[in-house]
Amino acid sequence: MGTWALRADEAENAILTRHLQPLWLLPGTALGVISWPPTARDRAFARWHYWWQAHLLDCMVDAAVRAPNPERRRRISAMIRTHRIRNMGKWTNNYYDDMAWLALALERAGNLDGVPRRTKAIEALVDEIFNAWDHESGGGIPWRKKDDFFNTPSNGPAAILLARVGKLNRAEETADWINGRLRDPERGLIYDGVRGDGKFVRNIYTYCQGVVLGAETELAIRTGDVRHARRVQELVGAVAQHLAPRGIIKTGGGGDGGLFQGILARYLALVATKLPTTSESNQQTRRIARGIVLRSAETVWRNHLDAPGGPLFSANWAAPATYPDARSAPSKKLDGAVRASAVPERDLSVQLSGWMLMEAAASCE
Repeated sequence: MGTWALRADEAENAILTRHLQPLWLLPGTALGVISWPPTARDRAFARWHYWWQAHLLDCMVDAAVRAPNPERRRRISAMIRTHRIRNMGKWTNNYYDDMAWLALALERAGNLDGVPRRTKAIEALVDEIFNAWDHESGGGIPWRKKDDFFNTPSNGPAAILLARVGKLNRAEETADWINGRLRDPERGLIYDGVRGDGKFVRNIYTYCQGVVLGAETELAIRTGDVRHARRVQELVGAVAQHLAPRGIIKTGGGGDGGLFQGILARYLALVATKLPTTSESNQQTRRIARGIVLRSAETVWRNHLDAPGGPLFSANWAAPATYPDARSAPSKKLDGAVRASAVPERDLSVQLSGWMLMEAAASCE
């Protein structure tokens, strides 16, 4: 077993030890507590954050793909059941990005031997996303239902999902819409989104670059159209120049932002391992993507702290981790987004990003 696979095992054990517990003491259930040390409300799953749980499931799938065993498959099945229970018996919610992330994790889990494929759940989620396309305003899907903010965090994972389930025409439409509407012409990076009145939100997040890399790579694999590979080449170059100083991915902070850098690492690893090797430019792009993943992973591992169960990762990958304190202020939800804890290392999102990075590095070994 390689070094990064061993470290991915340690990251997995840290999450299982500190964050995973049964839902409401129900047997055969498993869900991630969103903080550590946890508040009483978080232990009771009064707060649970649908999309964080989807990424926890996706990390579990990473581990099961890397090193399959019955215990990992059992946990994945329990996690899937529990997600639906905590979501009041439904798979869907009002946020299209949330639904895309869960569908992506369910689709990957269903490809594992010994894990039942949740076909109806995936279909229900895909239908919600597919039918949200805004034909009247020229395309894109909104962030959430009854909203006029059309953003990369919804459209990016939607495009990845649509490509993987075979809806290539809509996946390409979505990728083309992002590239045509939300690409910064000067830096080549992807904006956060655009409002219904045409006003752009030009914030640049690592998360947005990651999902677009994932979508364009999936389309390069499935269509062979050179425009998708070319976009991957250009965006990896822009990420390397602007968002990975010294080869280390910039931080997104805590709260929801805690997942941002991990998502970029996940899809850089996809580029590094799956972008077709049909040209020297593609091969060079794969090398750059791999280098960012491994350089980030080396730095994060060097900056971790030892905690119960395994490593505690830093919210800022370029700096040493801070040990969280139960007396510090926990994360808060505001207008559909989760703000960081006072010590962001307390947030499950931050620790999931660390695990995601270790799995990404293991896939690049």
